Amino acid sequence: SPVHRAHYELFTRALDAENVEEDGVVLVHPTCGPTQADDIPGDVRYKTYEVLKEETANPKVFWEYLPYSMHMAGPREAIQHMMIRKNYGCTHFIIGRDMAGSKSSVTGDDFYGAYEAQDLAKEMSERLGVKTVPSLNLVYSEEAGYVTADEADEKNYTQMKLSGTKFRKMLRGGEDIPEWFAFKSVVKVLRDNQ
Repeated sequence: SPVHRAHYELFTRALDAENVEEDGVVLVHPTCGPTQADDIPGDVRYKTYEVLKEETANPKVFWEYLPYSMHMAGPREAIQHMMIRKNYGCTHFIIGRDMAGSKSSVTGDDFYGAYEAQDLAKEMSERLGVKTVPSLNLVYSEEAGYVTADEADEKNYTQMKLSGTKFRKMLRGGEDIPEWFAFKSVVKVLRDNQ
């Protein structure tokens, strides 16, 4: 999917993780191969990454693209991604909630547990020679911008939410997309390529 503001916050804040050294950098390495029918095409996603790379111009963030199609094969695919990134020189890997997860075609329920990929990655980390970086559960709050969900709950902040489905519907309908959710440059590329 295109990088939303929460994604950007997530991978730039990963640099602050306890197991990441001070001179660490982030390689944003999204897959740009064929996707599911209702997903944004790879070439359009690529354009969103390019405008975001230019807009943010963060010297600690490097962008490269992986010509790979997600298979949504759950925890074992997450391990494959760790191995691929190690081959690109990465020493650490962020594994998000339900990475490469899929739903049952019969019930629509998640096939894997939300944290199975993270658990397997932690288990395999030493053997693979790649450290895992905790994926923060970030939310946007009216009071403080992006914070962890725990902090938002603890401080009773008003949390703003927008699902990917709702985002795509708003995008197709020409509705304004909140800037806390998506970068304007990314929204423009998505609109120009509908």
